[in-house]
Amino acid sequence: MRIGAHVRDGDPLGAARERGAEIIQFFLADPQGWKSPQPHPQAEELRASDIDVYIHSPYVINVASLNNRIRIPSRKLVVQHAKAAAAVGARGLVVHGGHVTRTDDPAEGLANWRKLFERQAAEGGFAVPVLVENTAGGDNAMARRLDMVARLWEQIGEFEPGFVLDTCHAFAAGEELLGIVDRVKAITGRIDLVHLNNSRDPFGSSRDRHANIPSGTIDPELLVAVCAAADAPIVVETPAEGQADDIAFLRDKLGR
Repeated sequence: MRIGAHVRDGDPLGAARERGAEIIQFFLADPQGWKSPQPHPQAEELRASDIDVYIHSPYVINVASLNNRIRIPSRKLVVQHAKAAAAVGARGLVVHGGHVTRTDDPAEGLANWRKLFERQAAEGGFAVPVLVENTAGGDNAMARRLDMVARLWEQIGEFEPGFVLDTCHAFAAGEELLGIVDRVKAITGRIDLVHLNNSRDPFGSSRDRHANIPSGTIDPELLVAVCAAADAPIVVETPAEGQADDIAFLRDKLGR
């Protein structure tokens, strides 16, 4: 159970040292843009480091979309980011579940996820594991509520994708955190990474606003319990100024 943080992409190794992180997660391109990832200047050092690396794909990616102008470039970017993630020695690529519009049939969005894996399987698979992350809002989101995650896994489970449990997202989506690890594993069979974030907003708000562990609306002891039950690597995506304290808090509580 290694613990780390989402850090700045320009100097991830320096950021890891500042925080005492055993794991780092970062972007390889503008998270709000469609540009292809470029070679990272610390690629060689990252591959040689004993720090575990995860890459987060851009937020704009939505492979579920029924809009060809969104879905097709989204598929392309997932493949590109997986290759770029492999180049820095990453253990996985985090991809949000995405959504369809209010008037669309969610089943078509789920089918689009399957097509992504089918097409890439025909090409030999992804360069690193794709890890699907639960999200906070949207009635027609593919991974907001666990009932929809179950439907998604019916489509893609045979391709053995990974799963990322974000505690703030689950709380905002109206999923009780007590017992959530068992409920997720009953669906996916696994939790590959925990995004351990408190929330600035109340339960069921659908708002994705992260808080440092001691300062949000989720009981910190409940967050610790989620980590202990998941027994998976932990990344805090909390405000940067408090990340070192968040990591130290978790290490103390988890006996790490």
